[in-house]
This record gives sequence, C-alpha cells and structure tokens, in this order.
Amino acid sequence: MANAGETPAMEIESVADALNWHADHCDRADAPITARVIRSLLAVMQTDTASGRRLTHWAGKGIEDALALRVVGGLHSLYLSGEEPRLEPVFTGRVTDQAQVDAIVCEVVQTFDFKLLPWFDGPPQTNEAGRSASVMAGLMWLSGKLGPKFELNEIGASAGINTMMARFAFDLGGVKAGPSLSSIRITPEWRGSPPPANPVEIVGAQGCDIAPMDLTDPAQADRLKAYIWADARERMARMDAAIAMAERMPPELVKMDAGDFVEQRLAAEQQEGVTRVLFHTIMWQYLPQATRDRITALMEAAGTQATADKPLAWLRLETNRETFKHELRVRYWPGGEEWVQLAEAHPHGAWVEWKGAD
Repeated sequence: MANAGETPAMEIESVADALNWHADHCDRADAPITARVIRSLLAVMQTDTASGRRLTHWAGKGIEDALALRVVGGLHSLYLSGEEPRLEPVFTGRVTDQAQVDAIVCEVVQTFDFKLLPWFDGPPQTNEAGRSASVMAGLMWLSGKLGPKFELNEIGASAGINTMMARFAFDLGGVKAGPSLSSIRITPEWRGSPPPANPVEIVGAQGCDIAPMDLTDPAQADRLKAYIWADARERMARMDAAIAMAERMPPELVKMDAGDFVEQRLAAEQQEGVTRVLFHTIMWQYLPQATRDRITALMEAAGTQATADKPLAWLRLETNRETFKHELRVRYWPGGEEWVQLAEAHPHGAWVEWKGAD
C-alpha cells in the first residue's frame, strides 16, 4: 500500500519508477538476486541498444505488464542455457555489488540485444505448483460446505501444472492430503491455524490458456524455468518434478480465451454430487477488463442455477491491487454468494497465512 505522499503502484507511469517498485517488491519477497537484476535494467536504459530503447519507450504500464520480469526471464534463459557464462556470478548471487551487476548485464545486453527483444512481447509465465497449497486449503474449506467431490477448471493455466494437483502430496500446517509418495510435495510455511481437515476428492481437472505451454516440449519447459526467480531453488526443483510428471501423464489443457472457456465449462453437463470449481492464481490482472466482466457475469448467472446437488464455486489467489498482498478468496452457490477471504499467501507459495472463516 502506498504511504502518504506516494503514488499508488498501479498509477506509476515512469518506467524507471516501475522498475524500482518491482525491485523493491522482489526484495520484500526474499529475492535479492532478482531485485539486483531488475535494478540493472535502469542502466540498460542508458545504453544504445534496442532493448534499452524498448524499455525507455514502453507503451504500457510497467508494473501491470510485469515488464521487469519479462526482461529478467530473457536474461535468466541465457544463463540457464549456458549460452552466457558472464551471468553466472549474477544469478548465483556471488556478485552483490549493484554497480558490478549493472556492468555485467549491460555487456550481456550489448551481445544478445536482438535475442532479448522477443521476451518483451508477452507476460511472464509463472506456473508455480506452490500456489496449489492455497487452492487445496480452499477446497478443504469448501468440502465442509458443499461436499468432498470437485471438478476443477483453471483459467490462465499456463502449462497446467496446478491442474495436476490431485497428484501432489500436501502438508498444510499438519493437515495432509494427496498421495503420500508423490514426487511433488507441497509443504509451505503455515501461519495461523491449519485449514479444516475435510476430505477432498478431485474427480476431474482441466485448464485453458491463451498461449499454453507444453511441459513435454524441452524448449517450452526451458522457457518456464527461465521465469523462475534465481533465488527460488526449491521452485526449480518442483518444476523439474512437474515436467517429469507431465511426461508420464500430461495435464488436460486447451488453447482458448478465458471467457470462452468459462462459458463452455459452465454449459457442460455437471455430475451430481460434484462441485464445479473455477480457479485461477496470479493471472486476473493480465485479462482485459471486458473479459473479467464477462467471466463475473457468467459465474453469477450460473450461480443462480446452482443447486445443492450441483454446486458451483469460484476460488482465486490473486493480488489485491491496493495492498499488493496475495489473497485467497472464495464464493460459492448456493449459499455463499459473497466473497470470503480465507488466506494470504506468498506469491510463489513459500508460506500461507490462514485467516480462517466459519
């Protein structure tokens, strides 16, 4: 939240101010390596490069567009591929002096200028299994209201990692769920009381994305890895496990506009005794306002038709655009039409703070 006299984050127009804001955000999220790389982009803006000019003359809103993370993804890709060894001390945290980081990054941009440009063209794909901790906790809470069986539908699913959450093992403040021998173990630092230990059975799950990524394609998997912050080694290990899991059985994922997908899923036959759930994590900000309004209208209209035998729920882990806290909220029909906040969470699932609700 902005302090007195500060410009609210979403109103920041200056690219330099947006980069500084995002670097500070990374510092607060315990990601100092990523913060330093973002700050080095201020130096890149002073170089005679196409990347520097693209940054300087960015036409959108730097924060909402996640401009900093687009470029950092490109630089991280050069390091992970082994193509640019000069970045090794930067992304391993061995060089911490900002002036040194600036110099290294500027040299690399000079060398790989035009290879970096395509990374400006789309938002980062941060498909993170750790976010499923909040979703599972929300399902446990809903189980006490609507019953234990769920059909999951995810928008902005990226590579569909979280649609595979029925195959993950969870330990949420001592409350366990999922197959105990899973290769993906979701064990965030749990703050507050544990979620209700209600049973959860996921009978089906599918997702959509306007530009889905295929975990079984090495090039696309490498791109997803590039968007992982270098500070988050545990996230990289989870990504490797998710890639291996998808190779055995890929997630059910379609290329589709989010509004069209929601309309299609709501029109599909619903199994009796199963709650149909729409969920999404840290993606709502990237949707056009018209699409957000359409999805809201579709869900509210479907909610009026929901019954005790065929309930409907909406789970979202999204950024509060005023406080920039990541909040788990839920609505359900019939009976819980208003949004209820269940938790706050780290953007990549490192911790969850359960707020609790009756």
